[in-house]
Amino acid sequence: MEQIEVLSWQTLDAIKNSAKIVETIGDLESDENVSVFCIIDEDYLELFYSDLDANYIRRYDDEEEFYKAIEIRKDELGEERIENEEFYEDDFEEDEELEDFDIQSDDDI
Repeated sequence: MEQIEVLSWQTLDAIKNSAKIVETIGDLESDENVSVFCIIDEDYLELFYSDLDANYIRRYDDEEEFYKAIEIRKDELGEERIENEEFYEDDFEEDEELEDFDIQSDDDI
């Protein structure tokens, strides 16, 4: 693994726009940093954007190291691994009927 510090988000954006993005982890608004894992040709990269720390580009030696780094970053940021179907499963009932549902405006009240 190799890492270089990058001063400009524009540099990271230029690389990101040329890459195949595999995973984006984090949020600048809530986490104050984002890791974008991407592939360019045979290079496995992490583009790290941060409001507080140094920005960097990290190059992984191989695909296995790259995917391990994705899992580590998810654990660091506390990102949950849930399936969309499982998450929404309890929110709706299949037999739920809305026939008696009536929308009233403020004028009707």
